[in-house]
Amino acid sequence: MTRKTSPNLERARALLVEHPVVDGHNDLPWALREQARYDLDKLDIARDQSATLHTDLGRLRAGGVGAQFWSVYVSGELTGDAAVSATMEQIDAVRLLAERYPDDLQLAFTAQDVEAAYAQRRIASLMGAEGGHSIDNSLATLRALYRLGVRYMTLTHNNSLAWADSATDEPRAGGLSRFGEEVVREMNRLGMLVDLSHVAAETMRDALRVTEAPVIFSHSSARAVCDHPRNIPDDVLAQLPANGGVAMATFVPKFILPEAVAWTRAADENMRAHGLDPLDLGEEARRVQREFEAANPRPVPDAGTVADHLDHMREVAGIDHIGLGGDYDGTPFTPAQLEDVAGYPHLVAELLDRKWSEADLAKLTWSNAVRVLREAEEVARTLQLRRGPSIATIDQLDG
Repeated sequence: MTRKTSPNLERARALLVEHPVVDGHNDLPWALREQARYDLDKLDIARDQSATLHTDLGRLRAGGVGAQFWSVYVSGELTGDAAVSATMEQIDAVRLLAERYPDDLQLAFTAQDVEAAYAQRRIASLMGAEGGHSIDNSLATLRALYRLGVRYMTLTHNNSLAWADSATDEPRAGGLSRFGEEVVREMNRLGMLVDLSHVAAETMRDALRVTEAPVIFSHSSARAVCDHPRNIPDDVLAQLPANGGVAMATFVPKFILPEAVAWTRAADENMRAHGLDPLDLGEEARRVQREFEAANPRPVPDAGTVADHLDHMREVAGIDHIGLGGDYDGTPFTPAQLEDVAGYPHLVAELLDRKWSEADLAKLTWSNAVRVLREAEEVARTLQLRRGPSIATIDQLDG
């Protein structure tokens, strides 16, 4: 199917020069781990890596990305000390990237850092931990991640924890346990954003009840548009104006296109039949996925599909509470027009076609995310005057 190029594409590119994308979630560090064991000579993102990755420096520039939360995700199969040490390796990978490409990437830990990187025309590089298994039930480990530069933590990944329920697993905590609530409070005190992507709806609601700072959804879309548990229900979206948080729409086909849900289920079963994890992005996994797709053409969303979610999210949550989180290099499939990180101008052009104003688009791409980071920092400064680090344990609070 041939898709017409929007007449607003050049206008979109110009807008992204002034108001670049703050993207909430990119899994490049895990892809580097899986494909090259962090060998940056083997996968040099200064060169075109379109054969193996969604992300390289040239395409980040072409896409108008001005700040990127790099996910320091580790698999939920890793637990305890193994999860913690793997998270350390992921953090190290982001720092190695920034050291290797200083003309393009600049580590950022605050909203001011993000703005300073923009002024230097560098891509601000922030970090987000994807899943509370990375702290192994330890608030001291949470603080250590913050000191190393992690600025959000997704409370769960695909598996429920003893203290927080995931959207894609059986509940264990009934939302957040007492210890889970303490994790949120300590994140607020640190200035670490509470990320509610991946979590169950009850976990979302509990976190919004407990938090004293704005939350984010680093890569989630609207459940009313595509009824998938990874997406955000309308009652939760409607709470964002009071909270001040931001929901960052994702591009993962199985989360945004209803027709893709059943197809993805079949593709996942095919991966398991080959002894592979459906989330595996290695060479053998990509081959199996390509063969399955050749025999079973997949339903393909496009920029308009993502725009449908953003239209709905804007209607329910308001223009000040939405953003973008593509999940590149964390999914084997991407939409047409948004195949990789160079695709953002196509989405902005689609929204211009829909008569979104440039002021509203500037909030979507840049200022909402920067504001939330700054407000979390302000809340932390206030809380640190009122209380010290929590030394609570899961055994004390949850029994």
